[in-house]
Amino acid sequence: MSDRETNQEGVVSSLPSTKNEKLWNKGFITITLINFIVFLVYYCFVVITAKFATQELGASTAQAGLAAGIYIIGTLIARLYVGKILELVGRKAVLRWGIVFYVITTAAYLVSVNIYILDAVRFFNGFAYGAVSTAANAIVTAYIPASKHGEGINYYGLSTSLAAAVGPFIGMLLLPTVGFDFIIWLATILSIATAIACFWFPVKNIPLTEEHKAQLQKWSVKSFVEPKVFFISGIAFLIGLAYSSVLGFLSIYASDLGLETAGAFFFIVYALSVTFTRPMTGKLFDRHGADAVMYPSFLFLTLGLFLLSITGNSWMLLLAGCFVGLGYGTFMSNGQAVCLKEVDPHRVGVALSTYFIGLDLGLGVGPYALGSLHGLFDYSQIYILCGLIPVVVLVLYKLFYKTKRAVAAVGTMKQPINEED
Repeated sequence: MSDRETNQEGVVSSLPSTKNEKLWNKGFITITLINFIVFLVYYCFVVITAKFATQELGASTAQAGLAAGIYIIGTLIARLYVGKILELVGRKAVLRWGIVFYVITTAAYLVSVNIYILDAVRFFNGFAYGAVSTAANAIVTAYIPASKHGEGINYYGLSTSLAAAVGPFIGMLLLPTVGFDFIIWLATILSIATAIACFWFPVKNIPLTEEHKAQLQKWSVKSFVEPKVFFISGIAFLIGLAYSSVLGFLSIYASDLGLETAGAFFFIVYALSVTFTRPMTGKLFDRHGADAVMYPSFLFLTLGLFLLSITGNSWMLLLAGCFVGLGYGTFMSNGQAVCLKEVDPHRVGVALSTYFIGLDLGLGVGPYALGSLHGLFDYSQIYILCGLIPVVVLVLYKLFYKTKRAVAAVGTMKQPINEED
């Protein structure tokens, strides 16, 4: 008997196979690197947009928050639409044309001479980012062995976590020295290199039965979002809301405290903490279930934000970065792994889109909402408020999430067959 058996739904059961069990294959590595650069450019801009808007364009704090957050509105629209059409149009087409639009809209930052043009550029750049990342998130699942979903998604998520550290570090370090235009040119060059990789990479699509095509072509709520992951997506929204206080205002907060250099290195410490713990958290997820990593992530994020609120020197700021990394960085990738355990292969694109809609909505709404609160609270008080959010999340997760505490038979999860266009 072959070590791969195809069922009538066009999926492959995960039977023992040395080939299937190899995680670090060329496809996995390539799409992970593509994801890293796309997120690097995103995070590079997200932490400097508010500062650029206030200092260079004369925007108010609320307007700057909107400029930072409107990016996510574009991303949300892309995730809703692309999540629906991804498997119908094909992952290859979405990835390639999405990255072309990403290059164009990244270069368009050069013409952001006022806050309104900046808002428009941010919106369309966010749409392009949403399209590319939605495609990449689905593509990578085809290259992860079924028995290593938690580990594979954690390593893939490490590319996002590293980008979430290196991007802000580059932005905060370069903005005061070489200015916004240099960062735009650097981001554009990186985006072009990524586009070349996307057109070179032989992306594969999953075959769809007529039944699956009919489901995806329907214009219903379920064709845009996956109800099975609503709860974890809601949790992601709240976690994103809490973390948005870091992305949106750490640059300004660190500058007010006279800790600009430490503020840039905050994200490096964040990356290091995630890098050293990611292999362990992936294996914990696979062996002991989601609870083993979710509860600690909520507590670490709270601790990091509370510590950030009382920061008075560099070492406290960097220690806060370590705990924020252990919190947000751990949750983000393991939330994806939870989604994969809930759905069939042809719903992976929609499920991951739904999850990131929740996460991105929190990241997008946060800067504007928290910026509006700045008249009532100072930044340290805002970080205290945001630190309470993961505590609320922990309670909600404990009360309402029906997690599979007896570790699910992950090895029997269905895997899609890959087909070239």
